[in-house]
Amino acid sequence: MSQILTITFPIYGALAIGFLVVRQGWFSTADMRVLGRYVMDIAMPALLFNAVASRNVAEVFHPGYMLAFAAAGLGTVALSYLWFTLSGTEATRRAVAVMGSSCPNSGFVGYPVMLLTFPDLAGVILAMNMLVENVLIIPACLILMDMARGRAQGGIGQRIAGILWGVLKRPMVIGLLLGLVVSLAGVPMPQAVTRLMQMLAASASALALVVIGGSLAGLGWRGSRWHAVQISALKLLLHPALALLAVMLVVAIGLPMDADMRTALILSAAMPMFGIYAVLAQELGHEGMASIALLTATTLAFFTLSGLLWWLT
Repeated sequence: MSQILTITFPIYGALAIGFLVVRQGWFSTADMRVLGRYVMDIAMPALLFNAVASRNVAEVFHPGYMLAFAAAGLGTVALSYLWFTLSGTEATRRAVAVMGSSCPNSGFVGYPVMLLTFPDLAGVILAMNMLVENVLIIPACLILMDMARGRAQGGIGQRIAGILWGVLKRPMVIGLLLGLVVSLAGVPMPQAVTRLMQMLAASASALALVVIGGSLAGLGWRGSRWHAVQISALKLLLHPALALLAVMLVVAIGLPMDADMRTALILSAAMPMFGIYAVLAQELGHEGMASIALLTATTLAFFTLSGLLWWLT
C-alpha cells in the first residue's frame, strides 16, 4: 500500500495545494487560467514534441494500444448516451453528461500519474492518448452537443471538418505533429533544442496539478447533483471497465501490447474528466452539474486509482 501512496499522494497533494492557495486568496481563479494556458500552450506541446521527436515512430505509436483506447472511449460515449436516454434525461443535459463520462484528463492528471508509474513511457502514453482524444472522442462529444441544441442538422460534415480543423490548430497537436515530422525524417535534434524542450516539459506535471486544484476551488455548485453522481460513476467505473474489455479483445485478435501498456491504458481511462469540462458545459447552461461532477470524480479518483494501481501493478 505504501508503494501506491507514493504515486497517489504527490498527485493529490499538489491538487490540494492548488485548491488551498485559491481558497486562501493567494492566487485567484484568473491566475489559474493563465497558468493553465502556459501548461496547455507551452509546456505540454514541448513535452509532446520531445516525446515523439526523440524516438523512432515505431516506439511511439502502438496500434493495439490506440485501437483499444479508441474503442473504450467511443464505447463509453455510446453506452453513456444510451444510459441517459433510457433514464429520460433531456438532450442538452445528456450531451454534457456523455462528455463528462468519456473524456479523461490525460494531460493535467494522467501524465503526472504516468510519470510516477511508468516514467520511461509517460510521454509516449500522453502522445497516443491526446491523438485519440482530440481526433475521435472529443469531436464525437462536441457533435452530440451541437445536435442537442439543433445546430448540426444539415451540416454535420461541415461541422466535423470545422472541429478537426480546430484540433489541428491546438498547440499540443502542433507539437505532436512537429515531433512526428522530425521522427520520420530521422533528423537528430541539436542538444540545445533537446534541453530546452526537456526544461519546458519538466514544468508541466506539478503545475498542471496545481492548476486543476485551483480550478476546483473556483467552481460553482448549483446543478443536478444526481446527474453529477451518475457522470462520475460512469467515468470512474464504466470507462476503465470498457478499457479492460478492449485490451482483452485487442490481445485476442493478435495485436501486441505488453503488460505496462495494458496497465497504462486502463489507468488512462480511469482518470477523472478533463479540466475544461465545466467551461464547455457552459455553452448548454449545465456548468453547475459539470462542476459538481468534476469535483466528485476528481476526489473519488483518489480511491479508484489507488485500487487500480494496487490491482494492476
